[in-house]
Amino acid sequence: MKNAIIVTVFNEDKTVGELIDSILIQTKTPDEVVIVDGGSKDQTVSSIRYRVSGIKTPKFKVFVKKGNRSVGRNEAIRRCGADIIVITDAGCILDKNWFKNITKPLLEKNVDVVAGYYKAKSESVFQKCLAPYVLVMPDRVDSSNFLPATRSMAIRKSVWKKVGGFNEKLSNNEDYEFARRISNKGFDIKFERNAFVSWIPRTNLFQAFNMFYRFALGDSESGIIRPKVILVFVRYIVGIYLLFINYYLLLILVVGYVLWSILKNYKYAKDNRAIVILPILQVTADFAVMLGTIRGFSRL
Repeated sequence: MKNAIIVTVFNEDKTVGELIDSILIQTKTPDEVVIVDGGSKDQTVSSIRYRVSGIKTPKFKVFVKKGNRSVGRNEAIRRCGADIIVITDAGCILDKNWFKNITKPLLEKNVDVVAGYYKAKSESVFQKCLAPYVLVMPDRVDSSNFLPATRSMAIRKSVWKKVGGFNEKLSNNEDYEFARRISNKGFDIKFERNAFVSWIPRTNLFQAFNMFYRFALGDSESGIIRPKVILVFVRYIVGIYLLFINYYLLLILVVGYVLWSILKNYKYAKDNRAIVILPILQVTADFAVMLGTIRGFSRL
């Protein structure tokens, strides 16, 4: 069976080079690489074409299709002639054995989708603190319920067709909605820990807020309500209620909440500065999630 890597890009002139370089050093070479640009306003497309010019194996195809990532991914899959579609995102760097490891399970006829893994490539304390809010950390992986994300994913083209492709109405967290449809239809998903990519976390609080907001917006736009989101709303409703009837109990709960936000993720940073950063990230995530959820449901 032929196989292809697909990637969507948008204004990735500064980062796409590392991704392409990591594709070129794979220990197993894909038959083709299809890159769809969503209408970049920088030099992304020209940079990609210059970097891959003269490369015959794998065969690179670069297209421009204005639209969100769902539009781009569907276009890339339609444009490739492969039976096995392997997906990653701009901003990721592939382990040299990634393609080999993520396609191997699909040699088994009963496997329909492979959920690869991802690791944070953190350079600052802030990024180390942010990682557990965005990624499933190694000690928290439940391999039997691990849904694929487009950072690291392989799927049979026939499965993509049967579930109707990516929902082109969704611009945020669209891969989670896509993965849920795959799971709900009973397709066999295999988790492959050794098929991992490195992902570069956001570098500041504003970027983190925007990311949390978009995740929550995407979920609510597609009608998905996660139990953790309900708990966030409950916490703050209870907090507002206690503000008027029992200020001291509220103060105790706030202190406990701060300590909880530190203790649950400090082991991933192991830096005293995390004692300040982690509670700030927790509150930032809470408000971003609530705003994103409310905005998403208001659009339905």
